Amino acid sequence: MSTQRQRYSAVIRLHPADNVAVAVRRLPAGAAVADDVAACEPIPSGHKIAVAPIAIGEEVRRYGQVIGAATQPIPAGAHVHVHNLVMSQLRAEPELRASWRRNEPPRSFLGYRRQNGRVGVRNYIGVLTSVNCSATVARHIAEAAEKTGLLDGYQNVDGVVAITHTSGCGMAGEGEGFELLRRTLWGTAANPNFGAVLLVGLGCEVLQINRMKREYGFDGGELASFTIQEIGGTRRAIAEGLDRLRALLPQVNEVKRTELPASELVLALQCGGSDAWSGVTSNPALGNAADRLVNLGGTVILSETPEIYGAEHLLYARAVSPQVSAKLRARIVWWENYTKINGGEMNNNPSPGNKAGGLSTILEKSLGAVAKAGTSPLNDVIEYAQPVTERGLVFMDSPGFDPCSVTGQVASGANIVAFTTGRGSAFGYKPSPSIKLSSNSETYARMKDDIDIDCGTIATGEASIEQKGEEILDYLLEVASGRKSRSEQLGYGGAEFIPWHIGAVM
Repeated sequence: MSTQRQRYSAVIRLHPADNVAVAVRRLPAGAAVADDVAACEPIPSGHKIAVAPIAIGEEVRRYGQVIGAATQPIPAGAHVHVHNLVMSQLRAEPELRASWRRNEPPRSFLGYRRQNGRVGVRNYIGVLTSVNCSATVARHIAEAAEKTGLLDGYQNVDGVVAITHTSGCGMAGEGEGFELLRRTLWGTAANPNFGAVLLVGLGCEVLQINRMKREYGFDGGELASFTIQEIGGTRRAIAEGLDRLRALLPQVNEVKRTELPASELVLALQCGGSDAWSGVTSNPALGNAADRLVNLGGTVILSETPEIYGAEHLLYARAVSPQVSAKLRARIVWWENYTKINGGEMNNNPSPGNKAGGLSTILEKSLGAVAKAGTSPLNDVIEYAQPVTERGLVFMDSPGFDPCSVTGQVASGANIVAFTTGRGSAFGYKPSPSIKLSSNSETYARMKDDIDIDCGTIATGEASIEQKGEEILDYLLEVASGRKSRSEQLGYGGAEFIPWHIGAVM
């Protein structure tokens, strides 16, 4: 999307072809806007105002793209939102640019090189469960390890994380749902931010640990496993788990941080609680940082398929081959059918919070969401939790539910997460640290303990997208080197493992 912007005192017009602008503050009726246009009614901050008359049925444009069609005549100066704007099937031609190419100086961070060659930015031990029935045991093992001083003296170990979930049984032992869960668990266990993993099962579940080990093999750190039934019940299983951790800790602690190139970062891109500023400030700034990382040889993972709907044509145009474009088209078609058979539609999104923040249609939300992927070529499209094998920009199919989407990205190999928010997000993820970026300064001031970087200064003209992009990349490298993000300081990340459930629960 073009970044040509016209800044007035009251609004920002993002593209010369736009017939709406975004109010930079709450505008009373009669407020001067631009080019002899005045607000003819109060306009909430971040919401859209018509800067030219829009006829009934005419396309409404923002970012130089179609975000919907007018359901009634809209005079210049009127509030444009869900009361007079609906979904449209029309798409504008994308503007192709090569702005992602930069002469970035070499950058590095301090990370953990694993024996298999992959790189972690944290050094956790994971206690993963094959089934919900072993969740309590896994949680007790992790909590006991932290509370009893088991980690004392192991300065290079970041902690013990219990990874629990709500499935693993009451499901078919084959098929899409089974394979998706198994792939997610195994990919998470192999994430390079884990120095070792303890797998805990019940013993009689559908998702058998021994079957996973036999069919997948393990390309991660140290791996131990047992089931509660074979050990002899809950208390003995907790004791056994602590014994296994004692055996693993010395090996995990031996690994030390070394200087590594920025190309080893695999960055998960996320946005949640979006508002009308997300596509103006935080998402483009993160996109700028993503382009910088791609230039350094790194990898970025865009996901949330329902939240690119309406902007998918921009990604088709960036695909490196017809095969990559066809992969993305196939996922869009799958989602259209999936929502239809479940009695929904793709435009059920945006959420109530999105709408309160000024977003009117999924087209508008998606166009802003795609901005966080920058402008580099789309090198691959993978399914949920499939391993990333290509560098540069990769799209991973996933739902729009943020924890579920991040779960898939981490299982695919993301070792760090960047999460933009407009309404405010309380989110973190282990084992991959998450940084949060606010789209507006009001949210940043209100939730300063939760948010790492304020991108709202772009809207006020105090900073540019380029400056914020550089700041975000600098901060990502600091967090990758061991600096704790806000969410890590608050202890987030242990309850956000949410695999995508597909299929019948039996």
